Amino acid sequence: MIALRTNEEIALLKENAILVSKTLAEVGKHIRPGITTLELDKIAETFIRDHGAEPAFLDYNGFPNSLCVSVNDVVVHGIPSSYQLREGDIVSIDCGTRYKGYYGDSAYTFAVGEVGASAAQLLRVTKEALYEGIAQAIAGNRVGDVATAVQGRAEQYGYGVVREMVGHGIGRKMHEKPEVPNFGRRGQGKQLKEGMVICIEPMINEGTKEVYLDEDGWSLHTEDNKLSAHFELTVCIRKGQPELLSTFEYIEKLINL
Repeated sequence: MIALRTNEEIALLKENAILVSKTLAEVGKHIRPGITTLELDKIAETFIRDHGAEPAFLDYNGFPNSLCVSVNDVVVHGIPSSYQLREGDIVSIDCGTRYKGYYGDSAYTFAVGEVGASAAQLLRVTKEALYEGIAQAIAGNRVGDVATAVQGRAEQYGYGVVREMVGHGIGRKMHEKPEVPNFGRRGQGKQLKEGMVICIEPMINEGTKEVYLDEDGWSLHTEDNKLSAHFELTVCIRKGQPELLSTFEYIEKLINL
């Protein structure tokens, strides 16, 4: 069964979503050449706990940290480490919270210092693909409408759309039904109904869509070692227009200072 949330539940999910959004911005303040990905992880954990919540990723299916920090060719699920960010890197920060019995989940890919034109385009197009997908996340449409919008935007630029990882519903569990792929066919898949809450999260590769799992058992890399970008927002399905529960507003105010 796919849950249809009450207004009270949506309010709790939004509290989580906003906290995740603010956590990503707090982490973003510290992204610079020389900082380690483990330092970023500690910043996020402290910020989440200071706001009365728990880091949802920590110990989730055995994951060892509070953030997934995925650098350059790592698509998702990168484990924080002693790696020091370098000028020109791109880094996906994926963050989750657990608060008042509900979950939050969002991701943003940051540029580290000045990045090349190809990396900047990948970031821009992946974010555009996310918003194209969100525009289709309205009552009466289907999951395939969201997926087709994301895929179409990415493939206009010859990018690879990852198949192995998908978006998802969210609520009292981190991952709930329905699955929300970033590829598909218009008019196919589960119908979207008012009150569903989903996470839409394009994972777009500069080159091939093919990926492989690192020997650490978590980090997913691009097969050709080219860059990958990842953006994620939480959306409540409404009639006529989707309701964004999480936001990049806090991050983008920081970046545009």
